[in-house]
Amino acid sequence: MYRFLFAIDKEISYSDLKTLLKKGSGIVVDVRSKDEVDKGRISGSIHIPVENVESDMSLDSAEFKSKFGVAKPSLDSSELIFHCQLGRRGAAATEKARSLGFKNSRNYAGGYKEWSEKEGK
Repeated sequence: MYRFLFAIDKEISYSDLKTLLKKGSGIVVDVRSKDEVDKGRISGSIHIPVENVESDMSLDSAEFKSKFGVAKPSLDSSELIFHCQLGRRGAAATEKARSLGFKNSRNYAGGYKEWSEKEGK
C-alpha cells in the first residue's frame, strides 16, 4: 500500500489569494516596513515586519489576538499567507513560520507590487 503525501505549495497566486480573501478566511501578514505599509496595503492584512515574524508568531493565542486583533492561526492552517513588496522577504517570513511549525504557511510571491497593479491602486 502506498501513501501519498501532498505538501502544500509554498506560494500562492494572486487569484488564489483573492478567492481566499473573498471567502473572508485566511490571515494575510504584510512583512514590509511600516513606511511601506503606510503607502498602501492589502485590505485586512496584519503588519508584522519580517524581523519580528519569529517572535510575534511565537506569542500565545491570547497575546497574538490582543496585539493583532485576529485569532492566531493553527499550526496546520493552510490559510496563513505572508507577503512583502516583491516576494523575497515574504519567502523568508514563510520559511521562518514553517520553522516554527506553521508547516502550510505560504508566500504571496507577487507581493504588494503585483497586488496594487492588478487592483488598480
